[in-house]
Parts: sequence; structure tokens; C-alpha cells
Amino acid sequence: MTTAPPLTRYADLPALIGLMTGDEKHQIAAESTREVLWVLYDRVLDVSPETAGDPDRDRFLLSKGHGPMPYYAVLAAKGFLDLATLRRWAGFDSPLGHHPDRVLVPGAEISSGSLGHGLGLGVGTALGLRAQGRTRPRVFVLMGDGELDEGSNHEAIAAAGRLGLDNLTAVVVDNASATHGWPGGIETRFAGEGWQARSAPGRDQSALYDALTAPHSGRPLAVVARVRPKG
Repeated sequence: MTTAPPLTRYADLPALIGLMTGDEKHQIAAESTREVLWVLYDRVLDVSPETAGDPDRDRFLLSKGHGPMPYYAVLAAKGFLDLATLRRWAGFDSPLGHHPDRVLVPGAEISSGSLGHGLGLGVGTALGLRAQGRTRPRVFVLMGDGELDEGSNHEAIAAAGRLGLDNLTAVVVDNASATHGWPGGIETRFAGEGWQARSAPGRDQSALYDALTAPHSGRPLAVVARVRPKG
């Protein structure tokens, strides 16, 4: 009798995501985050199930809390969740809801779903690490372009730039869902407040990795991942 290989590769994500049904209204929003999440957990973040409680771990904050299926799938591929938990997502007494709960989901740093809070929490986390003298951990916040309609984000953008939080990275998935858009592009909003701002195709893992890891000394980094809806 042979045992099926564990689902730990990028190619396994569709199968893992396929175990979770019932939130199809957020499918487009969910699919737009898949590559970014994979690149972060596979090649960028210094965190694992074994180090999830280490004070010197990297922090990942999912501000874009709608449609968390790819997030749960990546956590499963990386060993934070098991398949049995994934299969019963959003069911009675399941730790996996339609929005992540930091108390229930292994590896989740924040509870999210109410848009506009993640970047402010990221700024606070980065400041807290600075106050503790911890120079190793980095803070990554994954947002959607629609979240930039929320005013709290612009306070966080301004504060992070002026404070030179170079341990903070904001990844903005741009799938053209913002109400008003940004003349000149989202990057200009961050750059105007002192951030290092870059963009990359949101489906190109190599380009995303390069944008996320190139140096940005002395200031926070914003990476705009461009993902246009199909059709």
C-alpha cells in the first residue's frame, strides 16, 4: 500500500483550495492573493510552525481578510494546518472561518476581515519591535487596493514613512477594485510619504520575489502586485 505524497508544493494549492467551498462570492479576491502568499511563505518569510512563537520571527499580517482560502491553503502546505482541519473549514466548531481569527488559526498574527486595519497594526508591530531592540524580525502586511479607500491606511502610510520603518513591507494586491483609483498609480501614494515603492506582475513569482527582497534601507517598502481580473 502506497501513501499519497504530502501536498506541499505550489502546484498543490488548487487541490488544497478546492477543499474549501461555500465562499464563492470572494473567489476573485481570493485568487488574486495566491502567488503573493506563496512567494512570501516559500521564499521570503522567516517563520515556520516550529518558530511561530519565536519573538525574532518575521510577522505576516493578512489585512485582506476576505476570501482567506489561499491563505489557509498555503498555511497547510507549510505545515501550520493539517488536511483534516482544512476539510472542515467554516463548519461548526472549526477554527477556520470566512475571516481568519488569530486566536484560532495557527500562524495567524491578526484577526482580519474588516478592511483598513492591517497596515495600522503593522505599523504598531514594527514600532514595537523597534522599541524592544529587535532588528532581525520583519513585518509584512498584505492588503487589497480597495482597502486604500479607508482613511486609516493613509494615516499609517504617513506615519511609517516619517518614522523610517524599514522593517515594514506593505504588499498591495491591485485588482482594480478601489472605488476611486489613484492618479499616477498606487506607488505614487506611498512614494510621496517617503516609502520605497515598486510594482510587479502579481502572477510572476520571480518578479514578486525580486520586488520583495531588493534593498530598501532606511524606509518602509511598498510592493504593488498588479493582478487584473479575467474577462
